[in-house]
This record gives sequence, structure tokens and C-alpha cells, in this order.
Amino acid sequence: MVTHAFGHAGREIPAIGQGTWYIEQGERREAIAALRRGLDLGLCHIDTAEMYGDGRSEAIIGEAIADRRNDAFLVSKVLPHNASKSGTRAACERSLRHLKTDRLDCYLLHWRGPHPLAETFAAFEALKAEGKILSWGVSNFDEDDLDEALAAAGPGAIACNQVLYHLRERAIEHAVIPWCERHGVAVTAYSPFGHDDFPASGSAGGRVLAEIAAAHGATARQVALAFLTRRPSVFAIPKAGKVPHVEDNAGALRFVLTEGDLARIETAFPRGRKPHALPML
Repeated sequence: MVTHAFGHAGREIPAIGQGTWYIEQGERREAIAALRRGLDLGLCHIDTAEMYGDGRSEAIIGEAIADRRNDAFLVSKVLPHNASKSGTRAACERSLRHLKTDRLDCYLLHWRGPHPLAETFAAFEALKAEGKILSWGVSNFDEDDLDEALAAAGPGAIACNQVLYHLRERAIEHAVIPWCERHGVAVTAYSPFGHDDFPASGSAGGRVLAEIAAAHGATARQVALAFLTRRPSVFAIPKAGKVPHVEDNAGALRFVLTEGDLARIETAFPRGRKPHALPML
């Protein structure tokens, strides 16, 4: 099984984690079962944010991990308009209450906003000194943003950058991933199956994925996850609110793509030109 070393105290965590979004009340029990099944399968990186359902997503996660807190690597995010020094602290404490925990394993700035990075990062460092967060990072930062963040934080402070990455959106391979690898920053890939546009089985790209999947006794989505996490610096956090989907995601940890597989996927899903700015979701 592939594991990546984005953790703390020497802890390694798998290349695949669990992303969360707002879940309707009627789906709550199913979502809790999915989160707990993910923990059973080693998908310990659980990502959420204060924005998701105005804290309701965090509350569902808190219920799911109530007796399994030490099994989870728990990540949440502060909204940009809350990311002043005092606002960041208040937002973190709200998230901790929702999650019913005393600490976050990682805390992120959701995207660039009106407050100076130095102010947000100072709040992160104060929370870290108090043990309320164990590490911190950023989200939706391109290489220029990352340069500014590094200047404000200094080397070794930024744990990760969470960005959009899927087969049809590989822009971060141009500059963001190389920047992160140079500076020891993990890359967390959200929406790794896209947004309701995963390659159809009858499309040219879908047929490539299906053929590679058949050769490995896998599924097309498992192949996609294995491709996206082929670099040791990259994690993927697919959203999944149902147990079968979580089990399918976990299957991506059970095989390694060959050089030939990688080349075929590269050809089927070219990364295209470097954009002027990253998508922000």
C-alpha cells in the first residue's frame, strides 16, 4: 500500500483520504457509516471546513469519530473573511466545538482573502503553540501566492496546499506541484473525479481507464486515483457519502500503475497549457 508522510510525529498516512461536503439531514446516518468505514480501511485523512453547511459537516464528522479520534487525521479550513488574527482563533474554536475535539491535525486558509497572510499565519502559529492545531497550510494557492506565503511564514512552516486536481484539470502539474516539492509542502487534491464530468465509459479516455482497470482487477475511478497520487507529494481526498464509494476509493491503494499505464493516461488526458490562475472551489 502506498503511504505518504504528511502527518505529525512521524506518522504516515495513505495517499487517499476522505473529503466532506454538506450532507442533508436524511443522509446523516449513511455519511457517518461511510466515514467510519473509511477509517476501517485506512483512509484516515478527513477533510472539512467551517463553510461546509455552516459547520454542519464538521458536526457530522465529530459524531462519526467520537470514539475514534486518534484514528483520524483531521483537517478543517477557515474562511478568508474570518482569517484575521482574532477571527482565525474564533473560527478554529468553533470548528473544534463542532468536531467535539481538542485539536485539529491541520488547519487551512480556504483561499486568499482581505486579511494579510502574515496576520493569518501568526494566528495559526499561536494556535499551534497552544496545541489546538498540530500543523497548518493553505488552499487554492498558485505559485505566486505560495511565494508570498513562504515569504510571510518562512521555510518549513506550510504543511500543505489543497488544490483542484483531476484528470481533466491537471494545471497544477505545471508549477504548483514542482513548487511544493521544492519546498517540502504536501499537495492535497480535492475533487479528484471532477464535477459530474468523470470520463464516460464510452469516451476515448474512459475506454483507456477501463482497459487499464481490467488489467489490474480495478475500477476506472481507482485507476484515476492511482494516477493522480503517483507522486509521493500528492494526496487525494475524494468526497464519498456512501460506504460502497468509500470502499471503491480505498481500492486504489492496492495496486501500482505501470510505466505503460501512466503513459497511456498522460496521452488520453493531456495537462494542456498553464492557466493564468488556478480554478478556485
